[in-house]
Amino acid sequence: MKPLFSQAGLEAIAGALGDTDTGLKGAEIELLIATCGMTDPGPITKRTRIYNAFADSQNQRRDRTRILGFIRHAMKPARYIREPERFEPIRTKLNFALAFAGLVVTEAGALESVPVATTLTEAQRRANELRCDLETRGVHADVLVFCRAELVADDYFHAVQEAVKSVAAKMRTKTGLTDDGATLVDRALSGTPPMIAINPLSSESERGEQRGFANLVKGTFGMFRNPTAHEPRIHWPMSKGDAQDLLTLVSLIHRRLDASDMPARG
Repeated sequence: MKPLFSQAGLEAIAGALGDTDTGLKGAEIELLIATCGMTDPGPITKRTRIYNAFADSQNQRRDRTRILGFIRHAMKPARYIREPERFEPIRTKLNFALAFAGLVVTEAGALESVPVATTLTEAQRRANELRCDLETRGVHADVLVFCRAELVADDYFHAVQEAVKSVAAKMRTKTGLTDDGATLVDRALSGTPPMIAINPLSSESERGEQRGFANLVKGTFGMFRNPTAHEPRIHWPMSKGDAQDLLTLVSLIHRRLDASDMPARG
C-alpha cells in the first residue's frame, strides 16, 4: 500500500498549487476538485481550499489516489496552452514540495517516483555548495541561477536539465526561432552562413570549429532534453561532481553564444 501524505506534505503541495502569485486560479481549483470527485469546501483561500479537499479525501478513503489525480489533471501541459508561462513556476514549486514525498512532475506533466529528499536545510546546503564551487570556477551567471534548493532537493539532475534548457532559450532569443533540440541547433548554427557564428568563419579551421560547436550543443540537448522526457529521473542519478562538470560545459556554451555574431544573410 502506498504511504499517505503527511499533514506537512499536504500543506506544502496545497501551498504550491494555490500560491497567490503563480498558482491555480479559483475557477480551475473548483473544476479540478469536481473532476476528481472530492468534496469542495467552497471559495476560501486557494491553498486552504485545496488542502481541505485533499485532507478530507485522504482521511475518508485512506489513500492518496484522488490527490495524485488532482495533481496529474492540474499539471497537464495542454491546460496551459493559452498561458504557457504559468506552467514552469507551478511545476517548480510543486516539485519542491513533492520531493519530500519521493515524487516529481515531469515536463510532460507526468508524476514519477524519485529518491526521497531529506530536509529543506540539506537541499539549501547542497544548492549553496554547488553555487560556491561553480563561482570559484568562474561559471557564467546565466548558469548560476539554476543552483537553487528546489532544483537540487533530490540530487542535482534538475539543476543541470534546467540549465541546458536555458541554452535553447538564449538561442531562440538571439534568432527569433521557435524550434527546440536538434532542429534548433541545425537552423541556428548550420548553413552558409549560419544564423549564429562563433567565429569569422574565414578559414576551414574556423568553419570546423563552428561545426564542432554545433555538434557539442546538439549532443548536450540530446543527452538532457530527449531521453529524460521518457525516462523516470530515478534512472538518471546525478552526483555533485557530475553536476559541476556539466554546468561548466553549459557555461562554456553560454559564453560562446554571448560572444557570437549574426552574419548578414542574403
